[in-house]
Amino acid sequence: MPQITIYTDGSALGNPGAGGYGVVLLSGPYRKELSQGFRLTTNNRMELMAVCVALETLKFPNSEVTIYSDSKYVVDAVMKNWVFGWEKKGFVGKKNPDLWMRFLRIYRQHHVRFVWVKGHAETVENNRCDQLAVAAANNRNNLLEDRGYNPED
Repeated sequence: MPQITIYTDGSALGNPGAGGYGVVLLSGPYRKELSQGFRLTTNNRMELMAVCVALETLKFPNSEVTIYSDSKYVVDAVMKNWVFGWEKKGFVGKKNPDLWMRFLRIYRQHHVRFVWVKGHAETVENNRCDQLAVAAANNRNNLLEDRGYNPED
């Protein structure tokens, strides 16, 4: 099974505001870029959505995956096991439960390792994800509704 490297980023123009995610998937000689914008969302939702979409794109279960993200929100929640405690408590009082449940469903189908990278630094692929996310958020003709966004969260 090949090693898959994923870079993700999310962005919101205003928080909340229009937002988007960007993903770069790398596996051997293969490269795939994904992005989508939303009319009203938050930065943290887009960071987490990027990870969900990236993992859902993988074709083979039990893939060995390394995800590089500049989101402390996402990386710390997983690497410090917070999300598993939130899950046990039904995500009561936590933001973005819809995306965390979506993440956990697909996360458990693979062998995933997270690596935090500094945003807007020299990480070429992370910068590319940022470009994709911002461009998607700015594409007013192709913005979707973030159905899970709840301003009360």
